This record gives sequence, structure tokens and C-alpha cells, in this order.
Amino acid sequence: MTRERHRIRVIDSHTGGEPTRLIVSGGPDLGTGSLADRLECFRSKHDGFRSAVVNEPRGSDVMVGGLLSDPLDSTCATGVIFFNNVGYLGMCGHGTIGLVATLAYMKRIEPGEHKIETPVGTVSAILHEGGEVTVNNVASYRSAADVAIDVPGYGEVRGDVAWGGNWFFLVSNHSMELTLQNVDELTAFTWAIRQALRDNGIAGAEGKQIDHVEVFGPSHLPGVDSKNFVLCPGKAYDRSPCGTGTSAKLACLYADGKIREGQVWKQESIVGSVFEGSVQVRDGKVYPSIKGTAFVNAEAELVLDPRDPFCMGIRA
Repeated sequence: MTRERHRIRVIDSHTGGEPTRLIVSGGPDLGTGSLADRLECFRSKHDGFRSAVVNEPRGSDVMVGGLLSDPLDSTCATGVIFFNNVGYLGMCGHGTIGLVATLAYMKRIEPGEHKIETPVGTVSAILHEGGEVTVNNVASYRSAADVAIDVPGYGEVRGDVAWGGNWFFLVSNHSMELTLQNVDELTAFTWAIRQALRDNGIAGAEGKQIDHVEVFGPSHLPGVDSKNFVLCPGKAYDRSPCGTGTSAKLACLYADGKIREGQVWKQESIVGSVFEGSVQVRDGKVYPSIKGTAFVNAEAELVLDPRDPFCMGIRA
């Protein structure tokens, strides 16, 4: 007899061009522990499900998935675990904006402030009347400034190591042209940086891997402060300005005295979308806020057919 097909209901959105696929039903049973515990259960016991949802042939390298989870804190609107083509994300800024827009689309929330549990802590998000979303992120900080590494093929590169919900290496001084037509060269450059970071043992706090690399340049949009290119863990580039990356950048700017508390700082992505960022300081810690817009663009039911040799996705 043919084994029964498994069906997964998803809602797709994009935030500044970067896709988010939210799993509404049909996800694995991860238990009732903390979101961090559930992420580890996801990683150790259900990683094939992650791959099936976001990898080819159903997804793509750029797709970010989000699994809706019941929050432990009843005051939270939901819990969520974000993941991508190669693994899991502690937090995802563009994904949280997409999550909030999707919850509004589902009529589960109305304009106002909502709390969301993630594996790295609880964040809050404001759904504005016009549909924009402001994500109030976890505390962000720079752990090392002006770190020099030798990158094969490029020479010395200097940058900051910072946390914004994920670990980043941020490079401002470089010779790269930040244009969409230059994506292949930018990808090669940032991937070489990431490999050099690994090979030289440069890491985040507690030895955590720096799995995002971000380069900056001037924006030519009126009133926009900077333009970036962000390489994500699976070697795909972020189409949005990157919420956690912008958070990490804001923490560095504040540490350097280049922005003040409450000042709006605008970040353009490689495709031309823009996030607005600002910081608040509480008990000596920097808490970034990121404002952007997401649009729901598909509702679908994914079908996992056990007869399909690529049922659980194409994996390297």
C-alpha cells in the first residue's frame, strides 16, 4: 500500500524582496519546552522537514521558513522558529516583519504592539495602521572592533564582529561596487571573508560561528544613510536590508557615537528596499528597532509524497 501523503499549510510573504514561508499547520511535534529547546528538537529530530519546506524543489536557497509555535508566555501573540536552506536562525528581522504581516492577513492580530517568543528571547513588534511593522529586537552589541583578517585573493579586510540576533562581520572599507549587477562578485568576496573568519578562528561570543557577512557603501537614494549587501549562512544574499544585520550595524554606530538614541537611520538593500532603524538604551544595553513592510503573496499546501525521491528536498 502507498504511504499517506503529508500536507503542510503555508503562507508566503516577502519583506523588501526577501521571502518568508510561514508554516501554519502540519509542522512537527517539538514538545512544550522553551523555544530554544524546541529548536534543538527540530534540529536533531526533524531536520528533514526543514529541508523539505525551504529547499528545492519546493523552495530555494533564498527562502526563509518560520514555524508557528505555541508560546510559553500567554501574553505573546505566538512563538516562532526561523530556519533556512542550511540550518536555523536565532532571530530573523525580515522574517518577523513577514510573520506579523501574515498574522494580520490571517486576522489573528490587529494594529498595535505584540510580543513574539523566539529561541533567543522575546521580541515585540508593532503593526501600524498602514501595514508597516516595527520590530523591537533583542539587545545587540559589538564584541570586537576593526578586526583584521587576511582574505585569500583579496588581501587584508577589516571589520567589526557584532550580534543583532545573529552573528555578523561588518565591513565598511572595501573596493566592491554595491549593485545588483555585481552580485556574483559580492557573493565571492563575502564568502571568502566568511571562510577566512572560520580558518582564523574568529568567532562571536562563546565561540559561536559568524555566519553572516555584511558590506556597506553609500546609498544614492535621497535621505537614505547607507546601502548594504548581506551574505546569509547558505551562501544566498539577503534581498532585504536584513533586520538582524541592520540591528548589528546600529549597535556598532551607537558604540562609535555616530548615532544617538532615537535617531532614525535608513538602510537600503542591494535590491533597493529600505528599512528604518533606531536604538533605545536600557540598563546600558542597546535595543534596536527596525521598521519595514511585508506583503503576503501566496497561500499554499505543500505535499510530502513518500514515493518522491526528493520529498525532503535537495541537500548538499
